[in-house]
Parts: sequence; structure tokens; C-alpha cells
Amino acid sequence: MAAPDLRAELDSLLLQLFQDLEELEAKRAALNARVEEGWLSLSKARYSMGAKSVGPLQYASLMEPQVCVYTSEAQDGLQRFGLVRASAQTPEEVGPREAALRRRKGLTRTPEPESFPALRDPLNWFGILVPHSLRQAQASFREGLQLAADMATLQIRIDWGRSQLRGLQEKLKQLEPESA
Repeated sequence: MAAPDLRAELDSLLLQLFQDLEELEAKRAALNARVEEGWLSLSKARYSMGAKSVGPLQYASLMEPQVCVYTSEAQDGLQRFGLVRASAQTPEEVGPREAALRRRKGLTRTPEPESFPALRDPLNWFGILVPHSLRQAQASFREGLQLAADMATLQIRIDWGRSQLRGLQEKLKQLEPESA
């Protein structure tokens, strides 16, 4: 590869790296704002409901995640992080619960207890009518999770860009040993 082509590729990679860094900084600022907004809403909810009404004693003994993090590989070969809402049933559980042939008439069977309870909103742990500020806190923290996944994806892309930049700089130094 010729030195002018290498410089052009180096310039475009450096430009992309700066754009990614700028986007990462914006997402960090947005994440900080969301988290701060979430804590403020949570403190308002504690104030309106009482300090003992919103706390660890109201958490369910068995918690299930509402959101799961997944990784995928993008077209450029880099890892990408994302969030997927957890469902109450996995794909294996969607099919029929018993054999294909069943007797329609005869003994009635008692229904089997649900092995996986339906996914419930954690806000219901704090009562039926929760304050709007508690719902705002939940929304802020959900948006924060999405921002965190986006930031992780950007960080991987930035690290990859930096390593590519170093490699191109080494190639350029080998091509022009005297001018450096």
C-alpha cells in the first residue's frame, strides 16, 4: 500500500475515532443525567410514601430480571451489546404441555400449577397505587441501562479503532523511515 493511500486511511480512521469519542462523551453525560434524575425521583417517592415504604424490605424474595443483556457480532466483526426484554416463557415452553393425543372426555384433571410465574412489574412490590415519581425513577434507570449498553458497544469500537490506528502508524513508519 502506498504512503498517500495509507495516510488517507489513517485520516478516515482518526476521524471515525474522534466521532466515536464524541458520541461516547455525549452518552456518558446523558447516562449521568438519567441516573441523577432516577435518584431524584426515587427520593421524591420515598418522601411521599414514607422512608420505610420504599426500601430493601419491600423487594421480592425471588427477583427475576426484566431486561437481559445480549451480545452479537456486527458486520465488521466487532461485538455489539443490546438489551432484550425478558419474557415469561422461553421458546421451549411455548409448545403444548402434554402429548399430541389427548382424551377429550373423561376424568377432568386439575390444572397444573404454573411453573413460571408471569413476569410482574417490580413497582407492584411497593403497592398498587405507586407515586408517579417511582414510575419516573424506573423509566430513568431503564434508559440508563440502554445507554450503558450503547456505551459498551462504543468503547469496543473505540478500542478496535485505536489498535487499527497504531497498526497503520507502524506501517507508515516502515514505509517512510527517514521522514519520521
